[in-house]
Parts: sequence; C-alpha cells; structure tokens
Amino acid sequence: MALQSLLIILTTVLNLVPFISAANTNHVYSPCSDTTIQRGDGFTLAMAFASRSSFFYTTNGNSSVQLSPCDRRLGLASGNSQVAVFRPKVDEISLLTINTSSFEPDNYGGYMVAFAGSKYAARSLPAFVANSTYTVTSFTLALEFNQGRLNNLYWKRDGCAACGGNSSFVCLNNQDCAIRTSSCKNQGGSVDCSLGIQVAFSGTDKHYSVLNSWYEVANLRQYSLYGLYANLKNSLTSQYNSFF
Repeated sequence: MALQSLLIILTTVLNLVPFISAANTNHVYSPCSDTTIQRGDGFTLAMAFASRSSFFYTTNGNSSVQLSPCDRRLGLASGNSQVAVFRPKVDEISLLTINTSSFEPDNYGGYMVAFAGSKYAARSLPAFVANSTYTVTSFTLALEFNQGRLNNLYWKRDGCAACGGNSSFVCLNNQDCAIRTSSCKNQGGSVDCSLGIQVAFSGTDKHYSVLNSWYEVANLRQYSLYGLYANLKNSLTSQYNSFF
C-alpha cells in the first residue's frame, strides 16, 4: 500500500530500561510488512489520522469491521487522512512526538490508530485526538509481542490522574486529559498542543526473552510522566512548554 507522505517526525528514546546492547536484526522498515524482533532491534510502526468511521469497513452483510490502515479496502490513501511513521527501539520506553504547528489533527477526522504488519496486521482501537473543542496531547501505547511477532497494540489510560486538579485541563470521559483547542498555538492560543506518545513493550521476543519496558511504565505511573518527559521535550525543541 502506498501510504501518503505526511509529517516530519521527531522520535526520541529515553533510556529508562537498562538492557544488554544488541545489533539491530530487523531490516523491515515498512509499517505494512511483517517481521519478528529481538530486544535491541528497531521496530517500525505508524499512526494513522482520520475520522473514526474511516477505520471501519462495511461488509456485504452491513456489519462493520475495523481493518488495518494498510488494508486497501479502507481507501485511506485517497481519503482525508495522514500517517506518521516511527521506529522506536524494542524494549526501551520511547517518546514519539508530532509537531502540530503545521498539522491540525481535527482537520483529518480527529482520531488516531496505531498499526503495524500485513498478514499479521495489528491495530489499536481508534483514539480520540482532537476536535474543534478539545485536544488530547498525551498518550501511552503498549505493544504486545509473542515470540517476536506483534500481536496487539493497546492505548493505556490513567483516568485523568496526571491532570487532576489542574484547571488548564479538562477530563474527557473520565479517561483523557484534554486542552481546549482554542488555547492551542495553531489556533492562535498560547499552548503548544504537539502530540506525545509514550511507547513501551510487553510479551516475548523471538528468542523468548521477556520484554519488560511496559512494566517499568506501570511502575512509573505513581509519578507524573508529564513532568518526567517535560525537561526532555524542552531540551529537544524550544517550542514545548510545561503543559505536557
């Protein structure tokens, strides 16, 4: 599938999980191809942005089935959609960022699906990102592997614990911390609403080694991951601010 060329992506790895360094053995770089991985490999995945209904295919029986964005039947390549491609390192906690100064998620349907693979296609449920009223800027994504092959992708939510009591945020559906879209810089406001996606790994690699980085994220959830990443983001780009 020919994916649209979409965004300038900054991928940053924060070395929170120590492990023995290994050479990369995964030379598959397309998010629409299958592969198996070991600890220390790079792994390519992507985020598709479109309307929620765009990720579902209606069968002849009129039932609706969610397909991978790589599936041509969805027609995302010719529709109102965008795709961001990343390559985090397996079993490190990674921070993936998308600069929204020239990209407005609400202009492309406002929902996001993480995906990778072809025959063994895995995709997350559609996650709300933005509409004309609210924008969610922080996400946590867990990648689950079985013997080195990606099985599933899960959005992990903390029930707004990270932004409780902060009047700058609104808690949506008791699960997502959101900023009013009118406050975002790309709407003339003062807040940088760039997206941040924390990625961690679970399961086993192709050598049956256990992937532990998701458990490290779970342990860190007693602290504010917003604060944990704030200094890193500020050191990488001057435009991020303390709202993340």
